[in-house]
Amino acid sequence: MSPFKTETIFITGASSGFGEACARRLHKNGAKVILTARRKDRLIAIASELQSRVHVVELDVRNRLDVEQTIKNLPKEFSEITALVNNAGLALGLENAPNASLDDWDTMIDTNCKGLTYCTRAVLPEMVKQNRGYIFNIGSIAGTYPYPGGNVYGGTKAFVRQFSLNLRAELLGTKIRVTNIEPGMAETEFSEVRFRGDKDKARKVYEGMAPLTGEDIAESVCWCLSLPKHVNVNILELMPVAQASGALAVRRS
Repeated sequence: MSPFKTETIFITGASSGFGEACARRLHKNGAKVILTARRKDRLIAIASELQSRVHVVELDVRNRLDVEQTIKNLPKEFSEITALVNNAGLALGLENAPNASLDDWDTMIDTNCKGLTYCTRAVLPEMVKQNRGYIFNIGSIAGTYPYPGGNVYGGTKAFVRQFSLNLRAELLGTKIRVTNIEPGMAETEFSEVRFRGDKDKARKVYEGMAPLTGEDIAESVCWCLSLPKHVNVNILELMPVAQASGALAVRRS
């Protein structure tokens, strides 16, 4: 069975984590996949395993011109993008705002917000023309539930949520679907990146619990894509069973 054999899916941040898992799962279900990330060596390794129906592009989504040129210059067999998975994103540091790095804040805003909008804007005109398409934005529960140290990262994911809802409002009357997927704790390279390669510190984040996996998010993307085309999932929030939102913090003297 190849339920997605008519799909051509552009995936950002496809070299690891959610992006890689989505690439493998969507490809397994028959889709053509365009894999983009900064680490081209990893993309090539994944492509060599998938063998067919895959196109690799080294891409930093923060570079607006590169995003535009990448979409414009795709090989003919990959040029009609039917779905975009805006997965590229990151958290850097866990310091409270007075001590946080402005460079880290810039990187998160440039990647999580601006990069996502660049990719979306690049694919939308053709989707509107074809009156077909699906935009998946990978947000986070951090965009809804605040936590100490989440300052700008949470702010970027709140942007992703609102941008997704605004897209739905503006695309009303077309057959283009938009879903914001908001994972909770998930064990990928996320914490490793946040803690600048400190594997022990990253591992402790998930100690004693069963977190979400990249495959769980890939399953969610596939489920949404497989729904009848008149159905739109606006926001899909997922947490591991071991995680829940807690009570509001109260500071007592």
